[in-house]
Amino acid sequence: MSKLIEPEQAAALVRDGDIVSISSSSGLGCPDKVLEAIGARFEREGAPRNLTALSPIAAGDMYGIRGIDHLARPGLLRRILAGSYPSGPSSLPMPAIWRMIEGDTVAAYNIPSGILFDMHRDAAARRPGVLTQVGMGTFADPAQQGCAMNASATAQPVVRKERFDGRDWLYFPAVVPQVAIIRATTADERGNLTYEHEGALLGGLEQALAARNNGGIVIAQVKRQVLDGTLRPHDVRVPCNLVDYIVLDPGQMQTTQTLYDPAISGEIFQPLAHFAPQPWGAEKVIARRAALELRAGHAANLGFGISANVPRILLEEGLHGAVTWVIEQGAVGGMPLLGFAFGCSANADAIMPSPQQFSYFQGGGFDIALLSFLQVDGNGSVNVSKLGAKPYLTAGCGGFVDITAHARRIVFSGFFTAGARLEVGGGRLRIVQEGRTRKFVRSAEHITFSGLLGRERGQQVCYVTERCVVVLRDGALVVTEIAPGVDLQRDVLDQAEVPLQVADDLRPMDAALFMEQPMGLVLQTAGVRRGG
Repeated sequence: MSKLIEPEQAAALVRDGDIVSISSSSGLGCPDKVLEAIGARFEREGAPRNLTALSPIAAGDMYGIRGIDHLARPGLLRRILAGSYPSGPSSLPMPAIWRMIEGDTVAAYNIPSGILFDMHRDAAARRPGVLTQVGMGTFADPAQQGCAMNASATAQPVVRKERFDGRDWLYFPAVVPQVAIIRATTADERGNLTYEHEGALLGGLEQALAARNNGGIVIAQVKRQVLDGTLRPHDVRVPCNLVDYIVLDPGQMQTTQTLYDPAISGEIFQPLAHFAPQPWGAEKVIARRAALELRAGHAANLGFGISANVPRILLEEGLHGAVTWVIEQGAVGGMPLLGFAFGCSANADAIMPSPQQFSYFQGGGFDIALLSFLQVDGNGSVNVSKLGAKPYLTAGCGGFVDITAHARRIVFSGFFTAGARLEVGGGRLRIVQEGRTRKFVRSAEHITFSGLLGRERGQQVCYVTERCVVVLRDGALVVTEIAPGVDLQRDVLDQAEVPLQVADDLRPMDAALFMEQPMGLVLQTAGVRRGG
């Protein structure tokens, strides 16, 4: 019997009250055709109703691939557990899912992406759930928000604290999906799936296992179908015994605003000259200073934002390949891409499935994380996941909590204040107009990284800005470097809501950071390490 069905037939398979797991990373790998059909069916028939959506990374975005917004209709969607959500500038309309979250018409949770993948693996193996230290002391901790994004979610907890083997742990009971909607490039007639045009493997296999092992169904959206027996076994990422139905969408986008680029999927390697250097400005200064924290031979995680430009700094300095970049969507090595292709790497050494990449991150196997910050409080805790005044400007935590839980070294990058007018050049920084919003604050709206636990765990943490470098030292925020041209009292200490200590050996940031030409970066060699 053929597994090939129309999108409308796939939508008809979803029943009232189903838990539906969706594989996606914003526009990357989004099974948008199937999600659109479910939303259209609800408009016609008023069914299915009261669905729960599971999405380890955001499904869809604000720039043309609607993803979860197809399901964001009162009556259709009752609950959503997601690692991240569609986000973008306030100049664009608020996504429908955010309107539901803000209106408290859906119980919404922001669960760290790696934990959500772990919940799928435990559901697949019929284990009770995830026992983890990841998220302790953050908004995921039930002592704080317990992942809840609104009142409806607070009333229905998804995490609790348990005592086991003499320690406190966070316990996330497994959530069993009845439907998994995944995406690949090619399916043969039996339903074997290959991912040759995809920029990432994501977690489709784990999501399919979770549904199939518990009597559910797996719907795979693909670009094309081929004759049975024509796919190489080593290329098959999800085998036919896990796939129940196939939906064709020959026009599926590889990622947002990209129909198909073979460099995104690692089918061709691009000359290094193809990658444009970061434009000159204060952001480049911050990325350059963050690069000084690297060592040759490091495996370094990158987050979205200013840190994503650090690989371009190394390329410009003739150091491409000295550091191996590792991205939560699964890429290892190569040149991480920017914009809508963020999460992919051109010229990658390998593309790992996201769940395995998160196991690497959660265990702290890498050397350093280069991430961003929205707010830093007096304990050194960081918020990247919530801005109450403009919630959809942030995507939620994504993999940030998984990455920072046991990272040995963390470099948080960002502007010292938001909205400042800055001039850089000639080896100096000039603050033309101070920013309207302070980012070193008395109380962060969300704790996405706990500075208190970071101290207990012996993590090395610094905060790189355009005007100074701050380190977390013995529980205090200490200014260790200051930009040439900046007044310590007026431009740094007075612009923080919390007291900042000043190092006895305060030194100027390297003037070469503030000159447009390459700065002659030299990376020391990382030492060999063993153990945890």
